[in-house]
Amino acid sequence: MNAYAQPSMLTMVAATLAAVTLIVTPALAKEKVGKHSKHVTTTSAAAAASLLGSVREQSPASKPGRHDSKPGVAWKTVGGTVKNIQGQTYMVEDFDGNHMKVHVGQGTKHLRGNKKVGDTIRAEITHGGFANSIQ
Repeated sequence: MNAYAQPSMLTMVAATLAAVTLIVTPALAKEKVGKHSKHVTTTSAAAAASLLGSVREQSPASKPGRHDSKPGVAWKTVGGTVKNIQGQTYMVEDFDGNHMKVHVGQGTKHLRGNKKVGDTIRAEITHGGFANSIQ
């Protein structure tokens, strides 16, 4: 009878060891990750702002048909040929053949002198089409 008791005792010890390993290993892994992780989760914009510091808000996009009248946050850089100038508005044809209005004013930095019809330009514009700089 003793010969049959040893294999079942051995099986029980192996099963117990496997169960303990399955239970303890994930707990140890979580503890290790928790100690070394610097991951921070946020649940709101306010919490994110407090972590990142102050973030400058952008003004909303201007309405269709209206343009900015002063320099602001740069939206994109456009390039093309000046097709028409009416007052402070340049009609520019970009390199793809699209036409757009670029508004200039006292706040526009004119690099390389004033522009005339036929000149190739590159302008940094706001969302409302105001040229922060033009060259």
